[in-house]
Amino acid sequence: MPGLIIKPRARIFHGHEWVYSNEIKKTFGNPSPGDVVSLKDFRDRPLGSAIYNPKSQIIARRFSRRKQDLNTEFFIKRIKRAINWRKNRTNIDLSLCRIVWSESDGLPGLIIDRYGESIVIQTLTLAMDLRIESIADAVMETLSPKAIVARNDSPTRIAEGLDQQTKVLRGEEPKIYHLIHNGTSFTIDLVSGQKTGLYLDQLDNYTKIASSANGRTVLDCFTNQGGFALSCALNGASSVTAIDVSEKAIQTARGNAEKSEAKNIHWVEANVFDELKKYDSEGREFDFIILDPPSFTRNKKSLSDAMRGYKEIHLRSLKLLKPEGMLTTFTCSHHVTHRAFLDMIKSASVDSKRNLRLLAELTQRADHPVNPLIPETSYLKGFSFEILPSW
Repeated sequence: MPGLIIKPRARIFHGHEWVYSNEIKKTFGNPSPGDVVSLKDFRDRPLGSAIYNPKSQIIARRFSRRKQDLNTEFFIKRIKRAINWRKNRTNIDLSLCRIVWSESDGLPGLIIDRYGESIVIQTLTLAMDLRIESIADAVMETLSPKAIVARNDSPTRIAEGLDQQTKVLRGEEPKIYHLIHNGTSFTIDLVSGQKTGLYLDQLDNYTKIASSANGRTVLDCFTNQGGFALSCALNGASSVTAIDVSEKAIQTARGNAEKSEAKNIHWVEANVFDELKKYDSEGREFDFIILDPPSFTRNKKSLSDAMRGYKEIHLRSLKLLKPEGMLTTFTCSHHVTHRAFLDMIKSASVDSKRNLRLLAELTQRADHPVNPLIPETSYLKGFSFEILPSW
């Protein structure tokens, strides 16, 4: 088996499973892009097997600590292991669930989401993409779906030198349908909807956050399908204002509200930054504001600009909150660390002259498990705060 010899002090010696191009001491055996390679340390001791892509900054991603090939049998074993973990360690309904979460399930760059009788796959690394038919065979063997859709339209694939595309691998193209989760109706479009069809990582947080909405005036920013807005309305909010810049998102959210029989929601198609500025000039106030923006940065180069954007929306939101009001906020970028996000919120609190009390910390749903040695697996960070009254 061809392979790589890794330099001392590389990340892999500290528990991470990735090897960057500047951590390679030597390449042997002339591996091709997408091959499985053997990893060795600088003393020629084996470190395991990895997938290889010299076109990526992450040149190798380890998936086993022993010699191992990627074939259908291997995929079946790993998928079964992932299913059993979710079945035994979480209370999540496996019919609406992330079945495989990339490195956290030992399958780097592979995502498998289940929506009832349909499966959505994302192959975000070259090696997984080259083996997508074997993966589809393994999914048929373990989950027996009626359809498998490859949603490979993520910009993450560009860094691997892969095209963005969507295609049906097995069965017929699933039709758009509606499902009810915790009393809220969602529109499921597995071919062209957001993410793989739904923000599975936030499903538990919709209900958790909405439990504080009773009797409050709520502002839901970046509402998308209306998950937070609908849950708050159904949990007794006196009124909900929900903003999104996308016309399609607002139309979908309206339809979800109608099917959910959620009342007192004012849908606003607008830029959130502009709308918050407008509300401030009008002197409007809210009891509860929710910020769940898309990722403001996909790389470290744009992190400073992203943090300025995050601070602006937090500063404007804090100014719109009534005394004893609540702010729940999220970032979905792994480049924004827990500490950096919290420090930004504290800075916005100082600038807005609002004192905060931390009520809760929030994260992604349990079907997106976190490997603490791979910080990239922990991408969704959230906080709930209360505005303290003046002393």
